[in-house]
Amino acid sequence: MAGSKSFACVAKAESGQKVGRLHLFDITHRRKDGSLMISEAGEIMEKLKDKKAKYEAITSSDSSVNLEDIDNRIISEVLGSESSQQYMPLRSQAQAAVQRLRDQIAQMQASKVEQISQLRAEVAAREVEQSRKYDELQLQLWSIMKMFQQSQKTSS
Repeated sequence: MAGSKSFACVAKAESGQKVGRLHLFDITHRRKDGSLMISEAGEIMEKLKDKKAKYEAITSSDSSVNLEDIDNRIISEVLGSESSQQYMPLRSQAQAAVQRLRDQIAQMQASKVEQISQLRAEVAAREVEQSRKYDELQLQLWSIMKMFQQSQKTSS
């Protein structure tokens, strides 16, 4: 790969002009001498160019169409959704990563809430047990005191 610049949805060419994803695909799949890195890249580029021409003809009358979205759609159609994942714009990849992290955080929060609930239940159970033992000891103490008082009465 040509570094993180190759994943950008819009990059700058050496001239300083913005480069679309399709042009970026072309740039990143050629050697410095201009030859293709792999033979399949030529076929893919031809398909990309054909689709681009068709979309441009259709959308030439509609100024509301985002050319970046068209590039994304073309790459997905030609390369397939799985293969085109590596050509997703950096922003989309970041959004997907953020969503995964949010999901992980939500799972961790749910797990922690469950752990806290379990701990509270355990604490409550211990408090009930301690209260029962305290009452039992109080009753034993009361019984001992009563026996002591009776023994005092009988001895006098």
